[in-house]
Amino acid sequence: MTPTFGAGGNCCRRLGRSIDFLTHTGLDFAMFYLPQVGAENSNARGVSMSRFFRLVVVLLLPLFAVSGQNAPPPQLQPRPAAPSVPAAGDTDRQITLDVRVTDKSGAPVRGLQKQDFTVLDDKQPQDILSFNAVDAGAAATTDPPVEIVLVVDAVNAPFQVVAAERDEVKKFLLRNGGKLAQPVSLVMLTDTEAKSQGSPSRDGNALAALYEQYETGLRSINRAQGFYGAQERFDISLRTFTSLVEYEGTRPGRKLMIWISPGWPLLAGPNVQLSSKDVQQFFNTIVTASTRLRQAGITVYSVDPLRLAGSGGIRIALYEEFLKGVSLPSHALPGDLGLQVLAVQSGGRAFNPSNDVATEIANCAADADSFYVLSFNAAKADKANEYHALKVTIDKKGITARTRTGYYAQP
Repeated sequence: MTPTFGAGGNCCRRLGRSIDFLTHTGLDFAMFYLPQVGAENSNARGVSMSRFFRLVVVLLLPLFAVSGQNAPPPQLQPRPAAPSVPAAGDTDRQITLDVRVTDKSGAPVRGLQKQDFTVLDDKQPQDILSFNAVDAGAAATTDPPVEIVLVVDAVNAPFQVVAAERDEVKKFLLRNGGKLAQPVSLVMLTDTEAKSQGSPSRDGNALAALYEQYETGLRSINRAQGFYGAQERFDISLRTFTSLVEYEGTRPGRKLMIWISPGWPLLAGPNVQLSSKDVQQFFNTIVTASTRLRQAGITVYSVDPLRLAGSGGIRIALYEEFLKGVSLPSHALPGDLGLQVLAVQSGGRAFNPSNDVATEIANCAADADSFYVLSFNAAKADKANEYHALKVTIDKKGITARTRTGYYAQP
């Protein structure tokens, strides 16, 4: 059957080679497909899908303007809501970029100067307004220090994997005798709640003890529930993500948000039907999420734990089909809000499945040790929510720079 789309069939064009994929044995794959059935049922599913997307967007958008609460005492408690912050359509002209520079071996490159950098906005060089080199080993460090937000996702990983990763998380927290280089906030996400320990702490021993006391339990949403279970996990995950971004946006300084998660379902497939209203609402959510992450100084990382507890298997990076920034509402899809997509676009990393989660977390946290902070003035856009691609280059061979890949400009 030829799929139909309210937005002109954009889904199949962007999926390309990913239409043919292998399913993770016993695990939920990063992309969820609707099964191919007769035409008489296809329209019914498409209507249901369209209604779901409208519901998801209605649920997500209010998270960008919720009321505030005081921070809870230092124990695992429900994550506090964040005070409202400026809307995503703000006309803030100064764009600040956190840039991680590495050599061919992946080691950080220190000692660079402003003249070594070129900032390209839609391939056009920009004047760098401010420049700062941050080096944890130097006398001058950031104030406030870079914060690590460590999210343990028990919604999208099977129980046996979540149980196995417990030792890995503790291993990271207990490194260097439990003396953490950066303050860490620990967030536990289940399908019933999201809890954190209040204020960030450098006491890895205390955080490990707190984590040991927390029981994640069996998740009630599982693969057997099919598409509706996938859409519920998508909803819970993205609601929590946006809420965390809002909360961290009220706190000063840079934050590295590390999700120990295989990612939530991308909810895409040949039978997905989206109306023009659906894709416009999704586009608005994409713009808001991108702008919030930038304004809050958040870099996202995805650490996939699915090889723990013998849960390996084939993983295909389907999220790569969604990495290019969305410039038109008609191109917006749920996959554009995937965890790995948000990670790469924010200047972070999406790690392949690993059974050494502790090392992967440490690799993410190492980005706080050495980086550069640049800023430039964005030109006025010709229209609202105009997407601009970003790239930072270094005038030295064998060196690469990693930063956020784009932003949405305003008139």
